[in-house]
Amino acid sequence: MKTSASEPSRRPGWFDHPVLSLLLAATWLALSRSVEPVHLLSAALIALLVPRLLSSFLWPGRPIDWVAALRLLMVVLWDIVVANITVARLVLGPMNRPQPRWMAVPLASDHPRVNALFASIITTTPGTVSAVVDEQQGVIWVHALDCSDAGAMVADMKGRYETALLRVFRLPEGGRA
Repeated sequence: MKTSASEPSRRPGWFDHPVLSLLLAATWLALSRSVEPVHLLSAALIALLVPRLLSSFLWPGRPIDWVAALRLLMVVLWDIVVANITVARLVLGPMNRPQPRWMAVPLASDHPRVNALFASIITTTPGTVSAVVDEQQGVIWVHALDCSDAGAMVADMKGRYETALLRVFRLPEGGRA
């Protein structure tokens, strides 16, 4: 199990990764297309055993702020809907209007989960694609389909997503794990 120098080593628990367990159980039930007792029992066993068996490959579980996570989820879902409408208008309108641009979005965190989720959120929002998370330079390279003001777009991404992710993982504003 991976641990930081300041975190004491401990034995893996049965519920260290509850989200992974829920996803495994839901996936098993979806694949079996049944909620018969045998499939529910199989889903529960898979949900308990797989994360435990993989514990040496997973980062230690860390408590998150579920209220902040739910707020972030609602913001991201709303932004996906709005961005889809914006991209549809852009694509269906005159083709001389788009102003594509590459931007370097500076990272406020060295936390691998925060940076990976930040890049994933950027990628799921239509009109933007994160290309590379460059942890050595401390930036995410983002391509925007239409960007007239790169500074404002970077500030918006950092304010809406990265700051919320730091709250979810209970990291200070500097984001150092």
